[in-house]
Amino acid sequence: MTALALKTLKRSDKSFAKLISAAGPCTLKAKKSTNPFHSLAESIVYQQLNGTAAKTIWNRVLALYGDRLPTPDQILKTKVTKLRAAGLSRAKVAAITDLAQKAKDGVIPSSRAAHKLSDAELVERLTSVRGIGPWTVEMFLIFTLGRHDVMPAADYGVRNGFAITYGMKDLPKPKQLLEFSEKWKPYRTFAAWYLWRAVDLDRAKKKK
Repeated sequence: MTALALKTLKRSDKSFAKLISAAGPCTLKAKKSTNPFHSLAESIVYQQLNGTAAKTIWNRVLALYGDRLPTPDQILKTKVTKLRAAGLSRAKVAAITDLAQKAKDGVIPSSRAAHKLSDAELVERLTSVRGIGPWTVEMFLIFTLGRHDVMPAADYGVRNGFAITYGMKDLPKPKQLLEFSEKWKPYRTFAAWYLWRAVDLDRAKKKK
């Protein structure tokens, strides 16, 4: 996180400055060397599961390929029954297979190509894959590509963190959050990270 980003967010308003002081330095780091195909495949596996269960299934999938990350061709040549036996639902098998096919077709960019595409271009391309929506792409932009100005306004944790930070009884609507986040440009990714931390801090406070 750059000094300018921190300065911009601190100046946005007193409530957010207070959150930054409580949460401390931003430790967000992207896995920039991750292949987009592998990153998205893992995201599909993790959808709607807790971390432990998802990791177990992902490791079972990797075990099908000698504990190595599979290529699109390997996925496409794997029988549905094997993928299902690893713990993938029918919907996730269909999604990961579609992802593999689109990777072969060039819809899923290489890591180098992805860095050259805009956020909007990546959203358009990647949401064409079955089972991948805007939220999954936003997480890809943040945690794989390291983009600095992504605001996942529909994310429950971000919305909850916003409500906590600004003393709201109800969660903000995604549109409301997007409009508010204009003041955080071009560092909305870091703002989102701090809103996630707001939830962690609130949870720790309640435990005490």
